[in-house]
Amino acid sequence: MSHSHHADTPAHQGHLDHDGRGHGEHGHDDAASESGGADLLDLDGEVLRAYWDTALDRVTAAMTSLPTTRQARVVDLGAGTGTGSLGLARRLPDAEVVAVDVSELALSRIDAKARAAGLADRVRTLLADLDAGWPDLEPIDLTWASMSLHHLADPTRALSDLRRITRDGGLVAVAEFDEPLRFLPDDLGVGRPGFETRALEVLSAVHAEALPTIGASWAELLGEAGWTVVDEHDVVIDERSPDHPLAGRYARAWFDRLSHGLTDRLDAEDLHTLEALLDDDGPHALLRRSDLHLHGVRTLTIARR
Repeated sequence: MSHSHHADTPAHQGHLDHDGRGHGEHGHDDAASESGGADLLDLDGEVLRAYWDTALDRVTAAMTSLPTTRQARVVDLGAGTGTGSLGLARRLPDAEVVAVDVSELALSRIDAKARAAGLADRVRTLLADLDAGWPDLEPIDLTWASMSLHHLADPTRALSDLRRITRDGGLVAVAEFDEPLRFLPDDLGVGRPGFETRALEVLSAVHAEALPTIGASWAELLGEAGWTVVDEHDVVIDERSPDHPLAGRYARAWFDRLSHGLTDRLDAEDLHTLEALLDDDGPHALLRRSDLHLHGVRTLTIARR
């Protein structure tokens, strides 16, 4: 299982994630890549706060219908930088939250955030690779899996294994993207119109090769794994010219990841456009634009054991 899976970010070299991180490479470049991906995830949590509030509120509303006589155990699968872990801990003040990830760096960031938020007594971290099997977490009351399951070699098997260690009536909530996040108008004032559409078409081709369950029906996969789907809801992200002060940084981080992964697949004119967007001192810089439009769809599917 790959790590830090909350932003619809682009592909990087190595083992490809939908969100732009490469795996199987080590050393300083890999550490820098992981750190950059973590920064992007933090921006996702800040800029798309309305999305996160909607999704986590919906999950915790389903959770409150589950009676328990003990402290509930909540698992954040592929916890990234902890937006879900901390959000769930705040919404479920009596629950223990276990942030599971394959990245030690990601988990160390979550530990630090939990301490700073006064949640260290209820948020703990666990290093695990679910392609090698589930760790001993039984019984689980709720699992939150945001943008992480499609990284698994066999997500249906993993969901079936998860069902066996989930209490009767327990829940799993899966958030995946139907439409990758978009930022840009069609005409950027530089290069041919439609740059972002072409870049996403290239990214989709890479995904089809590397991550076959991207775009899958998670309701169907959950059903195949023995779960009963109780809610499926599209959370629409639509923020035109967002007022958030970090929106430009978020867009720049996204396209910076794109520049590392797909430059050999873009034509010369689109490469020039990408360079112009990333030139912070230039007239077309993402950090300077006032015409950003953040839009996309993430589907939240909730199932019960």
